[in-house]
Amino acid sequence: MTPNLTYVVVVGVLFASGVILLLERSLTRVLMGMVLLANGVNVLILAGGRYGGPPIVGTTPQDEMSDPLPQAMILTAIVITLGLTAFLLALAYRSWRLVGHDEVQDDIEDRRIIERAERDIGPGGEDTDEEPAP
Repeated sequence: MTPNLTYVVVVGVLFASGVILLLERSLTRVLMGMVLLANGVNVLILAGGRYGGPPIVGTTPQDEMSDPLPQAMILTAIVITLGLTAFLLALAYRSWRLVGHDEVQDDIEDRRIIERAERDIGPGGEDTDEEPAP
């Protein structure tokens, strides 16, 4: 069975836009990225299933039945996505109430790592730990 080109393009667009949104600092955009990624996974699972008649014994011949497993997996993924979405919404709302925005701030460890990386890079923009090439 070959996948439908439309499904492949839709999955690619959903994954790409979801990853781009996940890399943002705003919790609202992270939430949207997670929802897009979850929908991309659902379409990917759907594209992996077999088409056919209803999977009821006696109604459809066995070689023409659709595969019920992707449908069950998608329903499970929808429930998990709903729980994750509710958690991220609560997190964004709490951040909005406490700070007035939903931007994720750098913590002390992040700042220390950035300072160490800037210290390790020399004045020419090259890493000072490496030996020069002969």
